[in-house]
Amino acid sequence: MPDPTFSPLRIVSLGGGNGLSALLRGLKRYATAGEGAVDITAVVTVTDDGGSSGRLRREFDVLPPGDIRNCMSALSADEALLARLFQYRFKSGRGLRGHSFGNLFLTVMTDLTGDFAQAVKLSSEVLAVSGRIYPSTGANVELEATLDDGRKISGESRISRSTVPIRKIELRPRRVKPLPETLDAIAAADLITLGPGSLFTSIIPNLLVSGIPEAIAASRAYKAFFVNLMTQPGETTRYRASDHLAALLRHGGRSRRRLVDACVVNTRPFSETVLKRYREQTAQPVETDVPALERMGVEVVAADLLRTNDRAALGKIWHDSSSAAAVAVELARKGRRIRRRPAS
Repeated sequence: MPDPTFSPLRIVSLGGGNGLSALLRGLKRYATAGEGAVDITAVVTVTDDGGSSGRLRREFDVLPPGDIRNCMSALSADEALLARLFQYRFKSGRGLRGHSFGNLFLTVMTDLTGDFAQAVKLSSEVLAVSGRIYPSTGANVELEATLDDGRKISGESRISRSTVPIRKIELRPRRVKPLPETLDAIAAADLITLGPGSLFTSIIPNLLVSGIPEAIAASRAYKAFFVNLMTQPGETTRYRASDHLAALLRHGGRSRRRLVDACVVNTRPFSETVLKRYREQTAQPVETDVPALERMGVEVVAADLLRTNDRAALGKIWHDSSSAAAVAVELARKGRRIRRRPAS
């Protein structure tokens, strides 16, 4: 007989791009796991200005749908069919080439409802998504980076191509609000995850939305930063794990001291065959400098997080969805125990 006092573990995951989708895909299998179930909320950055998303932003003045679409597909109950439909990309056709069906669907739903967040909610129902997905803000925002040489560049796609180290990331306009539902989910969470994903263009932008870092700091949830497996040319060249964490905290403002309790890092070594391709692009494995992380006051959670399917053999390195999700669920259990302790 089920325990009437049982409530699912609540995990809120912030990020964007392929990294967040990988984690969500792994968490989905826990969404209907009986008394081990997980309640999933994804908070997704909305600063993409390239590819199909960028074209739709410019032509229809909508928020970029691409990262949201990826998260919807990852959490879809029928990833074999409906999610494939949402991910379908037109290979030809005037005005259609390069667009994904899901991006167009979300754009139409936004026009019909007059609200992007409502469009995401209704589209998630179509896909029978396991959880909730919120844009980090409903405002139409743009990223601006200040580089180490003092120059400023605007737009996520230009920033991600920069070969000069990034000093600071900001939103334009600067003060934008999150959805109230996002703040409620953060307050009720057992675990809040940041990453994996592009540090400056997928993870940090969520912390630049007014109220989100403060809500994370005030939450009694356990807070985990999933450190990337590889550096990204330009964005994080030569960054160690502690450099990733330092940049994240630096953008957290006054809330920085309570944004991260643990850094989740990979233990599995990479094959030389896989690394060769990345080195040609001046990317390298992120060094896990444990003493530096511990001096910054965080727990280091080490696990085999490397994806080992055919893609890796062909030179692609990814977080393993199942492994990352298993770590997240264990940390959520820890967070639940912490939340049940009397407040000091």
